Amino acid sequence: MIPLAQFGVLSALATALTSVLSALFLLALTRQLWGLRWSLTRDKESSLPLPKGSMGWPLVGETFHWLFQGSNFHISRRERHGNVFKTHLLGKPVIRVTGAENIRKILLGEHSLVCTQWPQSTRIILGPCTLVNSIGDLHKKKRKILAKVFSRGALESYLPRLQDVVKSEIAKWCSKPGAIDVYSAARSLTFRIAIRVLLGLQLEEERIVYLAQIFEQLMNNLFSLPIDAPLSGLRKGIKAREILHANMEKIIEEKMERSQAEEEYHDAFDYMLSSAKEHGHELNMQELKETAVELIFAAHSTTASASTSLVLQLLRHQAVVERARVELEAEGLSHDSHTSHKPSSVTTEKEGDAADTEITCLLNGGCHNHQNHSNGFPPSQSHIPTLSLDKLSQLRYIDCVVKEVLRFLPPVSGGYRTALQTFELDGYQIPKGWSVMYSIRDTHETAAVFQSPELFDPDRFGPEREESRSSRFSYVPFGGGVRSCVGKELAQIILKTLAVELIGTCKWTLATENFPKMQTVPIVHPVNGLHVHFSYNYPL
Repeated sequence: MIPLAQFGVLSALATALTSVLSALFLLALTRQLWGLRWSLTRDKESSLPLPKGSMGWPLVGETFHWLFQGSNFHISRRERHGNVFKTHLLGKPVIRVTGAENIRKILLGEHSLVCTQWPQSTRIILGPCTLVNSIGDLHKKKRKILAKVFSRGALESYLPRLQDVVKSEIAKWCSKPGAIDVYSAARSLTFRIAIRVLLGLQLEEERIVYLAQIFEQLMNNLFSLPIDAPLSGLRKGIKAREILHANMEKIIEEKMERSQAEEEYHDAFDYMLSSAKEHGHELNMQELKETAVELIFAAHSTTASASTSLVLQLLRHQAVVERARVELEAEGLSHDSHTSHKPSSVTTEKEGDAADTEITCLLNGGCHNHQNHSNGFPPSQSHIPTLSLDKLSQLRYIDCVVKEVLRFLPPVSGGYRTALQTFELDGYQIPKGWSVMYSIRDTHETAAVFQSPELFDPDRFGPEREESRSSRFSYVPFGGGVRSCVGKELAQIILKTLAVELIGTCKWTLATENFPKMQTVPIVHPVNGLHVHFSYNYPL
């Protein structure tokens, strides 16, 4: 006979076990039904199967796996399922695509096979009037207007002020006795470039810092689940957008009240207004507000990421730095070439600090040196003369370095599209209405045209090798086709200017024992920051 007490315990254990098993069964069942629900959406008129893969859990799909695993999420599934696989991210069924030929079909199929489709949360937060949310004829019209903003003449006019911003930010890095968090400094730099160079705004430091904090809140929630509820990421992003729009409306009204004839400097906003009039389009206030935020968005996170990656690679590869310095000397941009100037360069107490400082300076956007000094900021000690586009184009090795940084650590992992019709990739059907995410990073890492793609090697872009020439879509840091990044030339100018100022005037050392791990989702950045000591090579 089993004692009554023991019988009660056994009964309770059996009940608990039954409950656990029932719960596990229900979870497994709902997961299977969720997968079946998406399998039924395949195009029945196509004999091709859906790509392999998993749709994850109901509603959330594999979103949390994607956010927490970073690049390992895509690597593990690509190894398991191949270059084309299905998943479910941010509330949408997604086909993830890798490989130059597959990417070529997607990028050249814009408006016929696919159309651009950012995640729903991104579209809601940025607003309907932005370039990223426009399609068809509207997209073509907006591209034409922005073409003048990023024309050679416009870029040439931005460069002096952009360089001043980089110089002033590097001066801050070099004057700080402690280590600089390069990624944080780079985000500040790019925000300042957007405010000062692109929007041409003269704001007090306190206001710049406040707007930067609000913009960070918007960016932190740009890729969130599309659930508009209290405390949700989407609700926080919308709130940040509304605050930015309210501030931008006041700033834009003040700016447009000033006579253009009194302006000594024409910024991207001026070029955009002029171009819109030339194309017979008057921009309303809502369009202006959304475009202002979009310009900041375009110049901010991805350029800050690339700047941080530039510093990281300069820290890791001293031989690359030395070759770049030799080139600067040959082009008359070294300290010895300007002995009549007071020399300066960014240096750090450790070998990795200079790289971080370099990125931060460039990204911080820029105030003129005399303005920084009058505001209590340290004066720049840079001897680098005012750069021009022609001079930057002569720096062939630095151009290779920037290209390799963008290949090795592209700021974004890929781009989003929506299938306008069912089509084929790698023997699978891509159903109409599904999202397609082409992978930039995976394609760079697996492209056969690149020798030893796991190595950082700027010479792969040199005249003797030019590895990417034979396969146009093996190297796509800025996308391609009609949707290629409209500001790609500006981004490269920022990176080159930062590289010139850092390598030509500074030294740096890593402030930590080890290099940080890199998080790749949604934008490449060091997990716990990149901490570097910067100093000038020739301090006053």
